[in-house]
Amino acid sequence: MIHKEKALKLIAIYLYISDLYEKELKYQYQRFSNNANPQFTDIEVLTIYVFVVSQQHYKTVKDIYNFTKDFLLSWFPKLPSYQQFDYRLNKLSAVWQKLSQMLLSSFVPSDCDFNISVVDSFPIVMCKGKNRAGKVAREVADKGYCSTKNLYYFGLKLHNFGFRRKGTIPYPELLVLSPASANDCTIFKQEFDLFIFNKTIFADKIYIDEDFFNDRKQSQNYQVLTPVKLVKGEPECLRKRDKAANDLFSRAVSSVRQPIESFFNWINEKTDIQTASKVRSTASLLVHVFAKIVAAFIYLIF
Repeated sequence: MIHKEKALKLIAIYLYISDLYEKELKYQYQRFSNNANPQFTDIEVLTIYVFVVSQQHYKTVKDIYNFTKDFLLSWFPKLPSYQQFDYRLNKLSAVWQKLSQMLLSSFVPSDCDFNISVVDSFPIVMCKGKNRAGKVAREVADKGYCSTKNLYYFGLKLHNFGFRRKGTIPYPELLVLSPASANDCTIFKQEFDLFIFNKTIFADKIYIDEDFFNDRKQSQNYQVLTPVKLVKGEPECLRKRDKAANDLFSRAVSSVRQPIESFFNWINEKTDIQTASKVRSTASLLVHVFAKIVAAFIYLIF
């Protein structure tokens, strides 16, 4: 059993997911078999995962299942075996992706600055080590290096293009996954560039591409501000002359974009999204990422 406050949140989450499922989510995964209407429903699978991660802070599928079996069985009497629960969870990978999109677009805070955005990426680690290579999900994951954490790893990157919110973490306008080896600036050009107009964007040095962004400033009226990068071969006298101004500008840019790092720290603290060492398939990896994004934002809503 769970106490009354948590029970009310469980009911609210169930009703919310049920409403979204009937409106749109059910079309993301349709069954064409004799078991098209299982006794243990997809809505129950989604609700259990979201509730246990967001409200009880269990972070592995095994722990989520065990908590449900021990404390929520009266709410979900048709709970299947752990193996079947895990199988059903992974079958809903497309549903989790759609649900995360719907959540992010439905609850945009009123304090978002729609003219200023920040962008950065965060590693999703399946295994660590310079010479380590994962054996699963190779169609979406590969080896990469995170300079911020000085980390060689096999996995993905989660890219966040978010609205700036003064004094707090940015709100995601768009979240994108890429292989670990993908260059952040390349992903920006492929995934974000086409829908950006009339904006100022704060980013890290990896996004420096003067020719490309000068062209976009003319055609789409947006600019990307990054900390100043030292020019290779620049005379020492020029470097010293400009040092004070460059340092001041770099600190100003970094102070605006720093909250996006806090966003990644926050979502990792709530869900342990960075650690994906136990996933065993591509579908499981996608569920690990998108289901935990859903759980983190459900935590804020409820």
